[in-house]
Amino acid sequence: MLQDIQPHKLHNEYDHDAVANATDIVVIVAGSKVLARIDELSNAVRLPIIEEVWGLDDFDGKKLTYLFSVDNERYFIYEPIEDEKIIDEVIGYKLIDLRYIRENSLEPKSRVFAMHTAKHLSDWYADSKFCGRCGHKMKHSITERAMCCPECGYIQYPRIMPAVIVGVINGDRLLITKYKSGYAHNALIAGFTEIGETLEETVAREVMEEVGIMVRNIKYYKSQPWGMANDILAGFFCEVDGNDEIYMDGSELKYAQWVEREDIELQPDDSSLTNEMMKMFKIGRIRR
Repeated sequence: MLQDIQPHKLHNEYDHDAVANATDIVVIVAGSKVLARIDELSNAVRLPIIEEVWGLDDFDGKKLTYLFSVDNERYFIYEPIEDEKIIDEVIGYKLIDLRYIRENSLEPKSRVFAMHTAKHLSDWYADSKFCGRCGHKMKHSITERAMCCPECGYIQYPRIMPAVIVGVINGDRLLITKYKSGYAHNALIAGFTEIGETLEETVAREVMEEVGIMVRNIKYYKSQPWGMANDILAGFFCEVDGNDEIYMDGSELKYAQWVEREDIELQPDDSSLTNEMMKMFKIGRIRR
């Protein structure tokens, strides 16, 4: 999956006093795209380093916020990210959609994961400039990854939204879906956890809402950070409880069918928890 970058390791400890140098990586995000360069021969993706953006000395360090490191490779984000002039002037780089980077299995995998994680933090920083309680301009905490309001004292931490991925089993068949819009490949039932709801309750509710089926024997499988949507995904397998007739919610899905193991068509890359769950069922590693 996307986060499986061993032997490399993401070090996400916050360092308020980190000072960027010319060879550190700078992440510039615009929507779902990141400023990057792809080597077509090696299939490698590269992010600009600071000296490529501003030169050796000509940059304002106060606008660079430390994100994390992967081994000894340090990542900073540039604020304000809406500065289109910076994007246009970095020679040799262009805005590339993260889905393209992910689906084309670009290397190194550790950098691809770092880009998705940086996008998650970029979204949060962009949404946390002003206090949601009093409207005052927020400041960076000096002790932890948080934004603090100097006016009312409100502290805001990075937003991580819990969601479930659900593999519904019916004998030797798995419930395969396709979204009505957006992602075009095979998927599983998925949805966000609501206030006051356990993950297991989310599983049962989402399956009922999307395909009208009751489930039992809900068992946790694995989790995945998914920076594209600011999520933490929790994967579950469960079994049909009673009637297996599908009543598809056409507002969310365009396809929902029971598919035999051998007939399951996997996604084009191995980055997602959804794809791993489908694969584990397809090869017989997951049974009822």
